Amino acid sequence: MKDNIEEIYIRNLFSRNLRRLRRIANISQVSLADDAGLTHNFINDIENGKKWVSAETVGKLSKALKAEPYQFFISDAKWNDQATEMFSLYLDDLTNSFEKMVKEYRIRYITDDDDDEDIEDNEYEDMFEFADEDEDEVEGDDEKVINESGEGVSE
Repeated sequence: MKDNIEEIYIRNLFSRNLRRLRRIANISQVSLADDAGLTHNFINDIENGKKWVSAETVGKLSKALKAEPYQFFISDAKWNDQATEMFSLYLDDLTNSFEKMVKEYRIRYITDDDDDEDIEDNEYEDMFEFADEDEDEVEGDDEKVINESGEGVSE
């Protein structure tokens, strides 16, 4: 009975990972079948756990999906760990790209050409500092109030 449970687990694991790797590669069952030299019905049966694969078939699927054979046997928990790590790398890359973009924006539109070398990579927090300066100028201006006769009067 224990052997049967382990076999079912491995078959389901392989099926889920085949589907996952195929989706990551963004290809259909038909395209995968063509690339691997198999039938689309066989791919469908593998993904649904109805058929098992030989070592040769694992090799064909690996080549077609540009994946390593061990990836068909990675547990869901490991996939989640890898997804978290990949997401973290993506966020780091996005943050770096954003910082570069803001620096370039500041150089082009906010600072004078003489100030270019004074800009540090992490100064993107003051990107909109010029907006605060404009508000200070407005507060210093005399505000005019219109009286009942329609004339502007300084306060």
